[in-house]
This record gives sequence, structure tokens and C-alpha cells, in this order.
Amino acid sequence: MKSVPVKVEHEGKWIPTTMGIGEDRFRIDTPLEREVLYKSVVDLEAKKNQVVITAGAEGEFIYRIASVEKVLAVLKKFIITQASAYRLNAFFMSPAIRGGVLIQNAQWEKGAIAVMKTGIWFVSQENQVCIPLEDVTGIELTSREIQEKDLDVVKIDHLSENEVVTSFVLCPMTTLQVLYNFLKEATRDTEVNEEIDPLAGQVAMLVYSGMDSSAIENMLKLSHKDLDAIYEKLLGMGLAEVLYVRKEVQLTPKGVRYISETVKSPME
Repeated sequence: MKSVPVKVEHEGKWIPTTMGIGEDRFRIDTPLEREVLYKSVVDLEAKKNQVVITAGAEGEFIYRIASVEKVLAVLKKFIITQASAYRLNAFFMSPAIRGGVLIQNAQWEKGAIAVMKTGIWFVSQENQVCIPLEDVTGIELTSREIQEKDLDVVKIDHLSENEVVTSFVLCPMTTLQVLYNFLKEATRDTEVNEEIDPLAGQVAMLVYSGMDSSAIENMLKLSHKDLDAIYEKLLGMGLAEVLYVRKEVQLTPKGVRYISETVKSPME
């Protein structure tokens, strides 16, 4: 087991320590003195130079670890390929399309896919990619031309930096159908299960196209209050989130006096 320097969160503080990374487990030294089997891990999240590892049948053990990318890459690869998750070997292209445009030099990679509690992980010899389940906007079983043949693939659409990004998974059809069904179930919380009225749907479409509130009000002839009511409906359905709160103000007597003094003629 190779030991490497890391920091671990303990009692609200980041503590320097060492971690042993083995073939089937990792060990965190003082202050935790804990060994964790990779197969006991039920979730993995990556945030810049940190990973959050959840282990145990009920997800009762959570480890927050910070280190250099090279160390975290090795740790993530062991976890993704051995963790308690739906996993299969396949080809993937992620990301493949960004904002409707094919990403230059996007290539198929051979590796493993693991579906954990909070994300879909792709790992190959060179790359590790995670799609958070909460960012998934669509799962589709479709076809794509690969080497002049139309082959079945699973298409995963998801948000990344406010853009819709598409990834593809390629494997035998029998496995592909199982993967599609599993992903549909895993992302059920992001599906819309209730009707949305036409006006609210139109507002959602304009927000998606990049329009701000003022432009939407002008285009649809809506008052500020009417648009706020529609926004509340979209927020309540989980279809939108607050980016910032727009303030409406009126001048105080002091403000009115300032304006009055400002616009006075110099001759007065």
C-alpha cells in the first residue's frame, strides 16, 4: 500500500495526514485511523482538488479528502472500478457536443461506466469524467453514425456551465438497453411529471434562449408582477432556480430633493 500526503476534514478542520492507497482499499491515518474497502463505497463526488467519499450500506461514513490531482486520480480510478454501483465496460464520448456544436477532436474512449448515488462516472486510461445526476436534462436511446455504420447508443444530455452538453455511450444492444433503463430510473427526479400551462412554458423557453426578465416582459406584454408569478410557478415545479433578485425602488424625500437640486437651472 503506497502512502501519500493528503488533508482530511475532521471536526470542521482540514488536518494534514497520510493516506495509504492499495489495490482493494484505502487507509486514512491520524486522526481517523480508518481503512475503507473500495467495494463499500456507495458514492463519489469530485470538487476541484477534493473528493467526497461515502461508504457503508446506509452511506453512514463520509470522508472529505484533499490532495494533488495525480493522487486523487489514482484514488478515483480504484473507487470507480470497484465501488458498490451499477457498472459496465463500454465506449464513451464525453463531452461530445456542447451548445449544439460537435466538440473538435472528441473521440471514443474505452473504459468503464459507474452510476453512483449522485453522478455518472466515466473512466478510461486517460480521463475521468463525472456527470452529476441533478444536472442531467435528458436520457435517450438513439443511433449515431460510427465508422459509416448506424449504431445504437445512449445519449445523455446535461448542463455544464449553463450550456447543454451531450455525451454518448456505446456497448452491445442488450447491455445498452439495461443501461438506458437504469439511467432513466436514476434520473427520475429530474423528469417533469405535471402539466405546465402554455404561457409558463413560453417563459421557460425564453429563459432557456438567454432572454432576461425585461426582454421577456416586453415580448410577452407582461407586467413585472405577472412575470414574477410565472417565475414562482416554475420555481415551485423545480424547473428554475433563482439567479439573483431584481430590486424595484422608489426615491425617498432625500432622493427627490437631490434630483430636484440637480435639475435646477443655474439661474434659479
